Amino acid sequence: MSIIEKAVEKLNSTEADHRPVNPNCESGVVSESGRSSLEPARLVGRDQSPVSKPSIAPNVSKSVDIEISFADLAERGMVTPDSPRSPIAEEYRSIKRPLLTNIEGKGAVILRHPNLIMVTSALQGEGKTFSAINLAMSIAMEQDKTVLLVDADISKASAARLLGVPDSSPGLTDVLEDENLHVGDVILHTNIPNLRIVPAGRSHDRSTELLASQSMYQVAEELAQRYADRVVIFDSPPLLLTNEAQVVASLVGQVVFVIAAEQTSQRAVSEALDMLDDEVMVGMILNKTKHTFTSKYGYGYGYGYGYGNTRETN
Repeated sequence: MSIIEKAVEKLNSTEADHRPVNPNCESGVVSESGRSSLEPARLVGRDQSPVSKPSIAPNVSKSVDIEISFADLAERGMVTPDSPRSPIAEEYRSIKRPLLTNIEGKGAVILRHPNLIMVTSALQGEGKTFSAINLAMSIAMEQDKTVLLVDADISKASAARLLGVPDSSPGLTDVLEDENLHVGDVILHTNIPNLRIVPAGRSHDRSTELLASQSMYQVAEELAQRYADRVVIFDSPPLLLTNEAQVVASLVGQVVFVIAAEQTSQRAVSEALDMLDDEVMVGMILNKTKHTFTSKYGYGYGYGYGYGNTRETN
């Protein structure tokens, strides 16, 4: 039995009577695609009082702040709007579908904040940032969805940097520190009409405390409820390397957990999954798999996380 199968078997062992059944469910089966898979995990209701918060002003500017280079993304093997039928685009069509089904309220269970999705992994170098960007790109190609990609990996800011966002750009940490700054003030419009970016902001030595603050809960509530068509994707640090990932996981309704084939140990997968509450839907992507007919690795191969390359702390 493979690592991914054992991890899924462990998750699926949760008793069924702990799950609130969604009467609008069309199918409880999560689709699988070739070398990647997204499997359903566990969910129980969340008991958390609503957070009262001030209104967060949206960024009303329609100008393009960031020009994303499709050529650079294609060179890295990523999804691009100008190649909608590429193999990698087809992969992420299968991966995003169960996530969107949950957002529409047609999944097997009712989720709180299903439009808030965290992408993470157990360790570094498994391709979670690669997966977060591809997922954002794929969902942005939907006709009726807008995507906000939040770089919540404050120490690295890999996602924003790969999309051309300067490290000096104000972002999430600035909003959490400055009560006069709204999240709408740091949202960057891109040359992809349905895609926006919130950078990580300044690197901070109290990043865990900032993410666990009341301000972060207010921001999450606002992002979840203000725009009905918006999907918010958080690129999170690996679960076993930082405390920030657990904090982000407490805010979202769905978690996409990336596992590197023939790289991540079963123990690391189990320990990381144990860190997640029974209050979110957990899906898994098996990344870097090898095709027997080509003897080449699948999408994500060669893209490293590089946790040793840290940003300077202010």
